[in-house]
Amino acid sequence: MKGNVVDLAVGVIIGAAFGGIVTSLVGDIIMPIIGAITGGLDFSNYFTGLSKAVTAGQSGRREKQGAVLAWGSFLTLTLNFIIHRLCAVRGDSFYEPAEAQG
Repeated sequence: MKGNVVDLAVGVIIGAAFGGIVTSLVGDIIMPIIGAITGGLDFSNYFTGLSKAVTAGQSGRREKQGAVLAWGSFLTLTLNFIIHRLCAVRGDSFYEPAEAQG
């Protein structure tokens, strides 16, 4: 039982560190490349205002003016999730037991 708790703690710590790495990979490497391909666009500032009062282009001011659909942030977080999931699927293969030779 004690070994399982230690294994779980190690897994949580490694998972948290891996999450930071993937977030940095998407935010600092992948999204700027996609932005350069699409003409220098920053997806984190893409939104659709749900009221006519929303006129600000900056993320800090737009929520104060009214409700918005921040679909650019959603796109970035979805890409984060996809990369996490792909790495988790690939990581599962490392823990599969080897077939017994016999």
